[in-house]
Amino acid sequence: MAAKRKATSKASSPRVKTSGTKSPHLKSTKAKSVSKSADDNLICPIVGVGGSAGGFEAAMELLRHLPPKTGMTFVIVQHLDPHHGSRLPNLLAKATSMPVIEVAGTTTPQPNTVYVQPPNKCVVAKNRKLTLVSRTERLNIAIDHFFESVAEECGSRGIGIVLSGTGSDGTAGLRAIKAAGGLTFAQTEESAKFDAMPRSAIRSGFVDLILPPDAIAREIRRIADHPYIRRPLADAKQAEQAAYRQADDLGRIFLSLTKQMGVDFSAYKESTLIRRIQRRMALHRIDSLKRYALFLRDNKKEIEALFDDLLINVTRFFRDESVFRALKKRFLPALLKKKNKDRQRDLRVWVPGCATGEEVYSLAICVLEALGSKASKMRIQIFGTDLSESVIEHARVGIYPGAIEKDVSRARRKRFFIKRDSTYQIHRNVRDICTFARQNIAADPPFSRLDMISCRNVLIYLSPELHKRCIPQFHYALNPGGLLILGPAESVGLYDELFKLVDKKNKIYTKEATTAPRPAEFIPQRGLESAQFGARSAAGTGVNFGADLLKMADRIILSTYAPAAVVIDESMQVQQFRGRTELFLEHAPGPATFNLFQLARTNLVPDLWETIRRSIKTDKPTRKERARSTSRSCHSKSPGPISRGFW
Repeated sequence: MAAKRKATSKASSPRVKTSGTKSPHLKSTKAKSVSKSADDNLICPIVGVGGSAGGFEAAMELLRHLPPKTGMTFVIVQHLDPHHGSRLPNLLAKATSMPVIEVAGTTTPQPNTVYVQPPNKCVVAKNRKLTLVSRTERLNIAIDHFFESVAEECGSRGIGIVLSGTGSDGTAGLRAIKAAGGLTFAQTEESAKFDAMPRSAIRSGFVDLILPPDAIAREIRRIADHPYIRRPLADAKQAEQAAYRQADDLGRIFLSLTKQMGVDFSAYKESTLIRRIQRRMALHRIDSLKRYALFLRDNKKEIEALFDDLLINVTRFFRDESVFRALKKRFLPALLKKKNKDRQRDLRVWVPGCATGEEVYSLAICVLEALGSKASKMRIQIFGTDLSESVIEHARVGIYPGAIEKDVSRARRKRFFIKRDSTYQIHRNVRDICTFARQNIAADPPFSRLDMISCRNVLIYLSPELHKRCIPQFHYALNPGGLLILGPAESVGLYDELFKLVDKKNKIYTKEATTAPRPAEFIPQRGLESAQFGARSAAGTGVNFGADLLKMADRIILSTYAPAAVVIDESMQVQQFRGRTELFLEHAPGPATFNLFQLARTNLVPDLWETIRRSIKTDKPTRKERARSTSRSCHSKSPGPISRGFW
């Protein structure tokens, strides 16, 4: 139901004449502050519209097709020459009957009103106001600046639209809006006079709908009255409680995700999931979980879109700068000094939930800076993992919009990045020490023999049950004295005997080497139907694995994959060794295990995991070329393709 609103007056200033032209729709270009209740529930949705070259024409088209009464505030942020006055408000006023006002000072946004950023300032949404701030001289990122403020201020009632323009401004801002629960649009490349800006946004994967300006206007009109957009902020908790009462429908949504994507979200924190699900419902103008569950059943594309939405996370380079400062000045030097003393030449770091890779590369840069000229003498491996294949691909390429300039210093950009038009790409030397793979920390075995795990702002999305499983896994994966970094709202919980808090402000822990870890438990992926394999066997025993299946494995291995191979079950436990596997597998110090990834030689694990995952996904034999296994005395190729027939 639409939120009740107080009646508001139309324009806050009189109509004016300009250039001798009379128009019944022409309004003043200066806004006056209007007093308004501080009640959060009275804040109307804010639609940010960003454009550069060609963006004026696109904005005119958008306004022409918008109805005068949507109950929303529209803020147009256009790249303009800061040294000249703007006639933009007067020109845009010809396309709409809504008041068009240039922001001046601090302004209270009114519904059914269009606000325009002045040419020499940037506008932000803050404390229920539109406020002007100084314009940055480094790069024109006014759109990102405004969109990010809308995300923080409005949450689910923020909407971002990127129109025609050059560069990549707006891409980072759309990500922030989407992560906060808002809706995102971009103009189609074909309809844009200059397509670089919408193309950057579209390729980032953070755009909900890609449409021409007139179609965007029609979509805004359709969703304007949806409960997700109109619901007062105070009612959000009530909406979540109502969703809990529809547990069966929520279960059907989780089942659709599990069947297609192989990930069971039922153990994740439901409050966060429900908000993301409601966002997808708003985009499709669906008002009940029951209807959305039915909509998902035969809609693979929407299941994938929901999956990506559930995993989206706000990240940026060197986020929480004090963490990286502490690592560089205190913890990394101590860690590297210890390694030199012990004559160890490997440094291994893992970043679960790495999203598009900014934190992985930030840590890589930090490590390289700490090592200095000694970097070539250290074998550095930084693993970034995430559930989403699309963000992993983004991370591997390592291309980011120009907005990173506000987070990455000029010296670092010059040393570790390559400038490509309006974007930056991570230098190959940095990418070479970073490996990205799809992984589910709630179900898949962790990496091992690690010096550092950075798992920031991931555990807050997990249920207490999953939290209890992950912390012991991290303990098992770390070397004695290894570092665990968590987010500001996270902790090791009940497992304080496993870790020692050494930096309270930055939530940095060290592994307590004298404490025996509790057994790490893994949740099997429900995407693998265990019925195919009979009852799940105990690790390494081969009990109930099935004689017929082993015979089939014999025939496949001998005819195609001999000589060296292993037979594994659905939980990645080795059931049989075939041929000489010592070049590829080795027992690590500590408790005995038959887990394939804990047996595999360190440098094979990422390729091995990716090959198995691809085989499961495609249901076809899969191989990885040019993977190499390094032993003390020789280098040897990996043990050939891994077939779906083994599963």
